[in-house]
Amino acid sequence: MGGARIGVVVHAEDPVSLAGISSALRTRTDLHVVDEAEADSADVALLVVDEIDQNVTQRLRAMQRGPRPRVVLVVSKVDENGPLEAIGAGACGLLRRSEAHPERLAAAVRSAAAGDGTLPPDLLGRLLDQVGRLRAEVLAPRGLTFSGLSEREIDVLRLVAEGFDTSEIARKLSYSERSVKNVIHDVTSRLGLRNRSHAVAYALRQGLI
Repeated sequence: MGGARIGVVVHAEDPVSLAGISSALRTRTDLHVVDEAEADSADVALLVVDEIDQNVTQRLRAMQRGPRPRVVLVVSKVDENGPLEAIGAGACGLLRRSEAHPERLAAAVRSAAAGDGTLPPDLLGRLLDQVGRLRAEVLAPRGLTFSGLSEREIDVLRLVAEGFDTSEIARKLSYSERSVKNVIHDVTSRLGLRNRSHAVAYALRQGLI
């Protein structure tokens, strides 16, 4: 940030919460609170909600479109699936409202602006358990990874990146050339990529190969 103040906007349906949290953050010399009309200029948004429901997750997804700020949820009630739903919808942090005193709010904003996340320790453990079950019960039986690519697709893209042509890849993986072409076509179509070079670039950026 080079010493610049972090822009933060507070979204809350409850005017008391909006005023209270905004006032608390304005005491921080490293933060600059902007109003909702200037939300697009903020680095971080605090979204204050009662619980994580479908409306909240839809709003989180909408906030990820375009040059929007990173979002930290401040929530009154958190059920078992709340953290996974919030992170999956794009939140980079979550605080219980009962624990959101000024210092903790400011720390969450700084972490979000730095590209890090915030989650209470007990919720982190719950989230890791859910992620483990998701991988074991849903992804692994289907041959998928968290990237949305199968191990087979990753193997093909890795060989494409190494410069092998379709026939060479087919021989190395004991596939037909048609199967290799189908794998590449499926990846590019599903992810909206232009061609095999674009698919390789995507895989490299995601750390898959």
